[in-house]
Amino acid sequence: MTGDTVISISNVWKIFGAKPQIALQAIREKGLTKAEVLAQYNAVVGVADVSLSVKRGEIFCIMGLSGSGKSTLVRHFNRLLEPTAGKIEIEGTDVMALSPADLQVFRNRKIGMVFQNFALMPHRSVLDNVAMPLEIRQVAKNERMRQAAAILDIVELGAWGAKFAHELSGGMQQRVGLARALAANPDVLLMDEPFSALDPLIRRQLQDEFIRLSKILKKTTVFITHDLDEAVRIGDRIAIMRDGKVVQMGTPEEIVMHPADPYVADFVAGISRLKVVHAHAVMQPISGYTTAHGPLPADCRRVPPGETLSNLITYAIDDTGPILVADAGKDLGVITRADLLRTVIEGTEVS
Repeated sequence: MTGDTVISISNVWKIFGAKPQIALQAIREKGLTKAEVLAQYNAVVGVADVSLSVKRGEIFCIMGLSGSGKSTLVRHFNRLLEPTAGKIEIEGTDVMALSPADLQVFRNRKIGMVFQNFALMPHRSVLDNVAMPLEIRQVAKNERMRQAAAILDIVELGAWGAKFAHELSGGMQQRVGLARALAANPDVLLMDEPFSALDPLIRRQLQDEFIRLSKILKKTTVFITHDLDEAVRIGDRIAIMRDGKVVQMGTPEEIVMHPADPYVADFVAGISRLKVVHAHAVMQPISGYTTAHGPLPADCRRVPPGETLSNLITYAIDDTGPILVADAGKDLGVITRADLLRTVIEGTEVS
């Protein structure tokens, strides 16, 4: 993942109703709540003053419960919904300034979408379904079929190109939907709860498949989910939404270790920290350890800052001594058994 920004949205609002601008003005001037806006203006606040950015190659998860605004928000990125206010830029293009014709070209060339509903064309073969975005671009038939076949191979469905959607399982159909979104080689993938309709085992397999593909293709992805386990598993960063607002944004580790409010704390209470928390978040300063315990043993185990809590606990079972966290030959901090126990206990619900 590189540091340059691909998606940037600033102060985006979406208010549904007959007079959204009047309702927005009242919100800004009077600080009305979502319930008050509904009561006084018969308007629904779908997205409330959201700003965020997504870096190149990043998997950015937006999550929240039903009605939190997550799907409404993502539909603004390619103007399937028009915002009441705010600015949206993708790859430096002001999406709000595009004409209808330019917007159509922009969507086709820059953005791929994968929905919960597979939306495959039943009268087309799998290969034809995948080739559709290239057909819209008027790519020659032989070339678009070649590209579609190559993408099917990447999602491990190369042998199924001549089949029709009804001949595939739900998980296979969703992989075809992903292949279709990838066929046009978009800069950005928008994925709206793509795996939520699937059985848990198939869902986990597709998460694994998506993680594998992301490492290969390095697509900038905005992934919508209501499942924090899924967001933690696949996301580089997560934004948690409630009532149209982003209430916390950060890495999975930051959100699990430092929930911003009771709402987020409730979300993360059941998440296992074993694969989410890493050594750099657990370690204490070396000076603090030596002051309390004396010099470090010469034979301390050294681990990188990204070592998981799960592995750290395994090391502590085998060796009672402290663990040094080091990077590029420099010792950064130290971890004791007490540090590990404290981290595990703080991540466990207690009555």
